Amino acid sequence: MAYDAARADAGAPARGAGADYGATPLTVWRRQCQRNHHAPPLRLWAFGDAHVGTDKRYGRDSLAEAITQSESGGTEGGPPFAWDVALNVGDMSGAEGVPQDEEGAEVVRQFGALRHHKREAIYDVCGNHDRSGLEEPDAWWWQKWVDPLGQHTQFSGVHAAQRPYPIEGTWERYAFRVGNILCLMMSDRNEPSQTVGRGILRGNLGGVVRGETFAWWQQMVEANPDAIILSVHHYVLKDTTVASGAWEGMRQDDQGNWHPHYHGYFAQGTPQGASYLYWVDSVPDAQAFERYLAAHPGAVQLWLGGHTHTNPDDTCGGKSHIEHKWGTYFLNVCALTRYHAPRTTLPMSRLLTFVDGSAEVRVQCYLHTSQHAPQGWYPKAERTLHLSRPFRW
Repeated sequence: MAYDAARADAGAPARGAGADYGATPLTVWRRQCQRNHHAPPLRLWAFGDAHVGTDKRYGRDSLAEAITQSESGGTEGGPPFAWDVALNVGDMSGAEGVPQDEEGAEVVRQFGALRHHKREAIYDVCGNHDRSGLEEPDAWWWQKWVDPLGQHTQFSGVHAAQRPYPIEGTWERYAFRVGNILCLMMSDRNEPSQTVGRGILRGNLGGVVRGETFAWWQQMVEANPDAIILSVHHYVLKDTTVASGAWEGMRQDDQGNWHPHYHGYFAQGTPQGASYLYWVDSVPDAQAFERYLAAHPGAVQLWLGGHTHTNPDDTCGGKSHIEHKWGTYFLNVCALTRYHAPRTTLPMSRLLTFVDGSAEVRVQCYLHTSQHAPQGWYPKAERTLHLSRPFRW
């Protein structure tokens, strides 16, 4: 299906003539905004939890399909939509053991579905299923195949010099700026104090950051008081979005026994913290980020995560996919998979639109299948966020 701007929601126009010949639709649209003497909005596509290997076993290309739908529209009537930066909150792997090269090559192949955007326009953080084993080199699979730093181009196809917005940091934590938005990207990793590792416990649930990452995050927040701080981790914080409270990833029967629900149940894998960022600096249920935000309300404007797959109307624990707490908007933006954790999973993503000079952010929900409602935009889940400061290019 060809790109058709008329079907995009307030999207970029189709290819123009003359000097615009050969340019991408987004580039043409930006040039037209410049000719009209007003700044274009920033459209940020947020997605995660493609679990590529899982869906591939069922004949579905979870990542490639979402990319193609965004650029060209879906086979079930979903429109294309304009975006210029994407945030991937992790869990590219669907492996129940540790991820392997074969799945990594498939992830790269599916990123190859991009036609109107460079691969480097997508910024990624590692999820729990992307972790390598405790006895393996740290995050070797993630660094080799997803490669946020562009250090393994021969495998990942990522070129650091082609990032539209340069990054500074490491694979585990890095930052980049888009206008006055400062994105703080933090990857999940193995918790070294857990002697039963990632492979045995499959996803080994409960989010993790090292103490060094928390200290970096705090320093970056405090050094940039005038920025719109957008934090990204595979996990949201405790008691923020749907099913992010203690034990809310599981279900309990009448006899008091715990069973899988949103997440798998592993008694040795901190199941009580399966739905949120549980470990900080090897302290269980640390809530270090939560305490900081409670003491500094409004210091962080946005926190994007994923991990818990469910439909956009779910409100487990009295919490929805988008909530406001401590002056911060928390958004669960996943999942692209259809078959990983199928009890609750529904393929969807979010589009955030920032307008120059405005403190309002439009958040739209895109359904990538017609399981819950017709493929495309789901108006019932749309929200308008009110930041404490306007976006500026």
